[in-house]
Amino acid sequence: MTTELSAEIIDRLVSTAIQARGRAYAPYSGFSVGAAVMGESENLYAGANVENASYGLTVCAERVAVFNAVAHGERIIKAIAICSGTEHPAPPCGACLQVLAEFAPKSGSMAVILCTSQGEWAESKLSDYLPRPFSL
Repeated sequence: MTTELSAEIIDRLVSTAIQARGRAYAPYSGFSVGAAVMGESENLYAGANVENASYGLTVCAERVAVFNAVAHGERIIKAIAICSGTEHPAPPCGACLQVLAEFAPKSGSMAVILCTSQGEWAESKLSDYLPRPFSL
């Protein structure tokens, strides 16, 4: 299912995610990921995965991008693009899905764009990956 993002916004998100992937710190897994989120203001915020020798302290690119947006005052994330170096786009992990759900529009219609480092992408909605998020 697709959302109503313009081609221009998708291109900006994908480009920003690809650039962010280049800044990933992944010396242990070699699996670099970049992400870009668009807040309600339509500003974009980037994130890259950051690994740590104590593996449990590693943070995924998706969460870094969301936390960057929140640190800049955003409280609603309308869209995310996630770029990995894999042949086929990789979806977010469960922890990232739950964090995304925390900041999704009330309608649950956050756009999720998965892309490769070559710029190929596929669009869906957060609810396709997490139909029943935990909430209080």
